[in-house]
Amino acid sequence: MAVRPAAGRRAIEVLLESELPHAEDRRLVLVDATYEGGDRETEFTVRINGRKRRVRITEQNSPLGIVDAWQRHRSQEDPDGDSILVVTGAVPADQLGWDLRAHAVRRRSLAVDPADIVKQLFGAADLDARMAGEKWLLDALLEAEPADHWPRSGAVLTRDRAVRALLAARLGLGDTTSDTLDFDADTLFAWTRTGAGPALFAALPAAERAGLSEWLEKTVGPAAPTLLALAADQRGADALPLGALASAALAASSAEAAGFALGTLYGSALASFDALRPFADAATGVVTRWIAQAEGGGPHGNEARSRVLAVLNRADQLAADARLSPLIGTDRLLPSGYRARLRALAATLDGDVAHAEAALRELAEHQLAELNAESTDMARTAVRLVRWLNGPMPKTVSTGQAVQEHMASAGWADLAVGILSEGDTSLDTAVGEAYHRLIGAVRERRTRLDEAFARTLADWTETASQQATGGALLIENVLAEAAAPLARDGGRPLILVLDGMSADVAVQLAGELDRKVWTEVIPKPRPGKQAARQAAVSMLPSLTTISRASLLSGEPAQGGQSVERAGFTTFWRKRHRDAHLFHKGGYEGPPGHRLAPELLDTLASDDVVAVVVNTIDDALADGREGARGRWNIGDISKLSDLLNAARDYGRPVVLVSDHGHVLDRTPRGHQQTDVEGVGGARWRTGTPQQGEIALAGPRVLAGGGQIIAAWRDDLRYTGRQAGYHGGAAPAEVTVPVITVVPSADLIPAGWTLLPAESTAPHWWRGGDAAPMRAGSAPLAEKPRGRKAAPALEGEGIFMLPGRGTLGEQAVQSPLFKAQREFVRLAPTEKAVAAVLDALLSAGGKLSPGAVAAAAQAATGKSQRNPERFATVLERLLNIDGYPVLQLIESGRTVQLDKSLLQQQFLGGAA
Repeated sequence: MAVRPAAGRRAIEVLLESELPHAEDRRLVLVDATYEGGDRETEFTVRINGRKRRVRITEQNSPLGIVDAWQRHRSQEDPDGDSILVVTGAVPADQLGWDLRAHAVRRRSLAVDPADIVKQLFGAADLDARMAGEKWLLDALLEAEPADHWPRSGAVLTRDRAVRALLAARLGLGDTTSDTLDFDADTLFAWTRTGAGPALFAALPAAERAGLSEWLEKTVGPAAPTLLALAADQRGADALPLGALASAALAASSAEAAGFALGTLYGSALASFDALRPFADAATGVVTRWIAQAEGGGPHGNEARSRVLAVLNRADQLAADARLSPLIGTDRLLPSGYRARLRALAATLDGDVAHAEAALRELAEHQLAELNAESTDMARTAVRLVRWLNGPMPKTVSTGQAVQEHMASAGWADLAVGILSEGDTSLDTAVGEAYHRLIGAVRERRTRLDEAFARTLADWTETASQQATGGALLIENVLAEAAAPLARDGGRPLILVLDGMSADVAVQLAGELDRKVWTEVIPKPRPGKQAARQAAVSMLPSLTTISRASLLSGEPAQGGQSVERAGFTTFWRKRHRDAHLFHKGGYEGPPGHRLAPELLDTLASDDVVAVVVNTIDDALADGREGARGRWNIGDISKLSDLLNAARDYGRPVVLVSDHGHVLDRTPRGHQQTDVEGVGGARWRTGTPQQGEIALAGPRVLAGGGQIIAAWRDDLRYTGRQAGYHGGAAPAEVTVPVITVVPSADLIPAGWTLLPAESTAPHWWRGGDAAPMRAGSAPLAEKPRGRKAAPALEGEGIFMLPGRGTLGEQAVQSPLFKAQREFVRLAPTEKAVAAVLDALLSAGGKLSPGAVAAAAQAATGKSQRNPERFATVLERLLNIDGYPVLQLIESGRTVQLDKSLLQQQFLGGAA
């Protein structure tokens, strides 16, 4: 006996909606199927031709039962006389009498074909042949039809289209109205983290769950069954954390033990361990893509970061619950792995630099390194200090050399100490203690350097003057040496005096300047000397009333604003220029103005302008800086506005201080009280004691020309502040001088650009970075095993063909020579070869300034506009659109593709 089809309520409704409009007044419907609607769905209403009609369903398995049911239905009170009786059951059609069939729609039993009904629901003329035998899919489509019905599918309803529609209706995956669904592992794993998604899947009939799982496995990949099994087990929210944890377990050194522990977490959802690898790979792929989104920042990046951390922190929690944590160790994805790598790095900071470098690489390779950028950067800073500690002890030869060394290197160590002093965001006590010990070791070395500097300073101070500088740049000579060259031929410099700016603050502010707007320049160094920023020596004691007055007057002076203003005017009047000096309150704009209109009017004139900004000094005095070790341009009142105004008015800028400062980093702040003649926080008169030095000479403008100055950074004579000045430490005495121009046309004669690569010391950039020679980029790459051919006279024949560096070989190629004929104002072959070799030596990336410096070093010709020079190189080298060389990072970096260079100009030869 054939098995009769089953029909649910929706199948009956569709049948009625199809048949009743053409059934005249017949109210009996015989259905050749068994009813699956259950007792609660035996009475309902349907809308036929816009009119609601009541329906009652009865299951009968004998002719007598059908007759009795029909008679009772007719005898029931029916005011409208249009109620419908639907009889389902297993009575063969030939056993029904003609008198009964005469009352039935179509006078016979109606067959129920789910496939036909599905076609009607989707408005399709035909159905995918594969669907005919898939009862689970047909039944689910009938049961899951949305209130606004299934969308029209066209001539043929394909199986994929039907399943996509079912997923949208049942599980909220996608949109039922869409013809396509971009379905991938990201979509499926994201769905597991929705509130209702996994619960909806768990509530589906087993056959439907199995059918959807099979389809998703083919569509998404082999990870789908495990994911859906977890959802069916009501653990869908943990699918992604479990996948990340599986990846860690499979990569563990004792993978078998880790896998066993992992099996307890998965339970019955894990069909076999063979299914674990694809599931883990899919999960880590999703998390990795989310991490990339998070690294992009912005609102979407922040949301992605929250998702990533929620997933991975949950994975760590699951690992702890299953006692897996010791087995997965330093996993490259989990937060616990990042913390373990950070602790491992901290343990190396007391030892050899090679171990610290290796630990830093391990930390940076962790996939959460960028999401923990502050912690990673702090670790990188710690390793920089280890490099500094393991480097040779700088020798203090002279005061001028010492302040230059402090500006170029030791000041960066101060910056690093300031950063580490803030403490790591992980709040890990082991890491914090390691940083504390490292800071102590740095301060011990700095103490030796500071003592040597103080002794040299004392000897130098006895005779130093404007007429006998001893090779040092004096603060009273800064205007003449740094500002006056910018004012030649009608130049209009803006001098920004940042009171209290020490070397570590200066390098931070300079590093934040937009290199597309500002070009840093310095006087051309003597041959063989390294390119470096300028640094001057303050007056003594290093106080505002002495050093700032001397700076702005261009000669030793002492006094307040009136002395400064008179001295500044007199200095420039001697050079036949009008000048204006603005102090605090004079340059800040009234309500509605960012800067004072008087200042803007002056900047628009041809006069020399100076502005004194007290933010740093005020912060130190008021204690607002605290242990914070970093300063941004936005932290300095109106500095951003002043720089923007200078740019808009085409003015070069000199960023200069009057003195530096030392920060109070002692727990309670050591104060020496049993001393005489206290003149300030860091100087006094009397007899020197431990940590102090006696200073006397023409540059000592307090204490009758003889003072006692503290050189230890933890020594003070007055109440505690955030920082102090007036002593003899190089951090106080060194005066940074940073000069930038908004246009290469404003570089004064005898000056040259300073590449960004020349500003940081080699130990800051990396252990294998070499210092740059004056006016040059890093040394060109030399071929191993042979010497470069000697240079010959004449452009274009300065080397033997096929010999020399890679850059030299490239510019000798026929293709390069032909291309050069078509590029207007193309640089010389020597210049291009030097640039290529400098880029190759630097790993393929340099700033435009360094590229221009490499060309200048090779030819002696100054490249005054580095960005324009790089653009010309692009046109020269990028034949047929191949990006051999290109400006990236918004024009801040020039990048060379070595393999493309070889393919394009050397036929692929190395």
